[in-house]
Amino acid sequence: MRSILAVYLLAILLLGACRSGGFYTNPILSNGADPWIVRYDSNYYYCCVMPGNRIGVSKSQKLHQINGPIEVWKAPIGNKWNSSCIWAPELHFWNGKWYIFYAAGYSGPPFIHQKTGVLESVTSDPQGEYIDKGMLFTGDTLGDWSNNMWAIDMTLLEHKKELYAIWSGWEKKEMTDKTQQHLYIAKMENPWTIASSRVKISSPELDYEQGELPLNEGPQILKNKNDLFIIYSCGQSWLPTYKLAYLKLKDENADPLDKDSWIKGTKPLFEGNKNAYGVGHASFTTSPDGEEFYIMYHAKVEKKPGWRRDIRLQKFAFDEKTGLPDFGKPMSIKKKMKLPSGS
Repeated sequence: MRSILAVYLLAILLLGACRSGGFYTNPILSNGADPWIVRYDSNYYYCCVMPGNRIGVSKSQKLHQINGPIEVWKAPIGNKWNSSCIWAPELHFWNGKWYIFYAAGYSGPPFIHQKTGVLESVTSDPQGEYIDKGMLFTGDTLGDWSNNMWAIDMTLLEHKKELYAIWSGWEKKEMTDKTQQHLYIAKMENPWTIASSRVKISSPELDYEQGELPLNEGPQILKNKNDLFIIYSCGQSWLPTYKLAYLKLKDENADPLDKDSWIKGTKPLFEGNKNAYGVGHASFTTSPDGEEFYIMYHAKVEKKPGWRRDIRLQKFAFDEKTGLPDFGKPMSIKKKMKLPSGS
């Protein structure tokens, strides 16, 4: 079940980031998308899709150095709901076990069958064996599986001792993947059981969210003291205008299941420039000593439409007055940046 990715793939994925003199450079991976990084104990775990509809987890003590992944799961063969089109896996720790959320479908393109599934670790080792806990319900009427809806990019929110799922989905079933995507939330009983019908909390309605196909996707949780943010991607992932925006819970006691509890930013938080095109689908962590905040994101390697992307890392801070994350501007590749503190 477990196998180390072949040397030829490592040559594609791993770049020799500049580490001499206490510096590194972007990109930290020359090929990748939808990066998910999580820090646990003294290690960083990076969860990714591997060739052949597999999911892998890599382990490193260095935030700026992603090692080769170990396969932890392979999609079932045949016409199963999750046999192909494995997208954007995320690795979360909950009650002593690891859970991997992923999107999949039984065919594509067109990618009109995508649903969300979850894997549960057998042990507390994130690189160990996983069991498939099945598809999650992402529809309007809890329990009506015949009307389960298209859903990708699911992430977890733990808030006030409650568990929630947040994802990108369609309002209704469609026969084309050229369909608007919205952000939804639902309460969870546990990481494999949705406990409420979905609530739509964001649609691509502002000017900066428009374009060829308006999308809200890739939601991620970011917390700063009592502030709770959903950082999401909007625009189109295949275009240079892909960017990050945010929702903010209006106060710490507001109900996350109430659409009116969420305030949308009037402008993007992070967008491309001459140094990087189509920046988006980020995840967040801290330096080894916990003193610095870092954003890991993907960027297009060229301006023309397409999905050739690499993975980048840079430090950010929170604005002292507004509490908002200040991601700055995307740094140019090969620019020397100081290693994360405590490296």
